[in-house]
Amino acid sequence: MIIDLSSVPQTIDMLHAGLAVSSVALLAIAIARKPKTVEKIVEKPVEKIVEVEKPVEKIVEVEKVVEVEKVVEKVVEVESKLKTASTDSALQLLSLMQQEARLIDFLNEDVSAFSDEEVGAAARVIHGGGKKVLDEYLTLAPVRTEEEETQVTIPEGFDAQQIRLVGNVTGNAPFNGTLIHKGWKVENITLPKLAENYDAKIIAPAEVEL
Repeated sequence: MIIDLSSVPQTIDMLHAGLAVSSVALLAIAIARKPKTVEKIVEKPVEKIVEVEKPVEKIVEVEKVVEVEKVVEKVVEVESKLKTASTDSALQLLSLMQQEARLIDFLNEDVSAFSDEEVGAAARVIHGGGKKVLDEYLTLAPVRTEEEETQVTIPEGFDAQQIRLVGNVTGNAPFNGTLIHKGWKVENITLPKLAENYDAKIIAPAEVEL
């Protein structure tokens, strides 16, 4: 078999050309069908950190001064307006009444066992001795000079120490009433002087007969 070599290249060239054209066409088709890749760019917000200098609160400590009212109880000794009676003078006078009238003996005696005549007899002794003491050591005078059982008028502002109202006392002074007792007041008293070591509490010493 005789092959014409001059014709082979021509045949191959046409074949190659056809293949080349087919390849180009297929490549074009493939390129046309290839999905396009879209690059999506998403911009993220950038958080910008800004340092802000905050004003510093200056705390001023204020010292609170609390004034506490101090209540001080001041104890003041107030002199009493009440006078203390002299016990020595009272005891001395009682001693004189015992000495002259046996007053304490009589008052401490149970007189219910005695008759009226016996009590009356003892009363004479007491009366005589007591009257002696009053006349010797005290000067007495009546508070009111009017006669008893007479009508008197008590003015406004009267001295309650000198006049005592009894009975149905209503309203305000002046008062009109009946004088039932004149009252007594001491104008002068002259008791015996006491020795330095005298014990006024001894009203009457014990008596011992030898």
